[in-house]
Amino acid sequence: MSALTAHASPLCIKERTPFALSQDTVKWTMSIAPGADCIQGLRWSYMQIFNVSVVSGPSRGQLAVVGSGFRYSAEREARGADKFTLLISGKNRHDPGTSTLEVEVNPQ
Repeated sequence: MSALTAHASPLCIKERTPFALSQDTVKWTMSIAPGADCIQGLRWSYMQIFNVSVVSGPSRGQLAVVGSGFRYSAEREARGADKFTLLISGKNRHDPGTSTLEVEVNPQ
């Protein structure tokens, strides 16, 4: 039996503007090698995340919501950019709200 190893890049998110859960839309940029994974949490220290849902999934890679974050897995034969959109709901300090997160994925 052989073990499978995950190769997650801790530095895959290149532009990570904070979202505010105030019906805002924020754009992030990810850079990832073919066949690699990006695991990214979404919670800032001053907020609670209640739900993360996929609005539109990627066309080339695989996306999974994991708790208050996500895991994007690039195809081994990845060529060209990809993108996906998440809807995040929660509470920023004391105020409930949502944010839309648009992630652009660029191959390394």
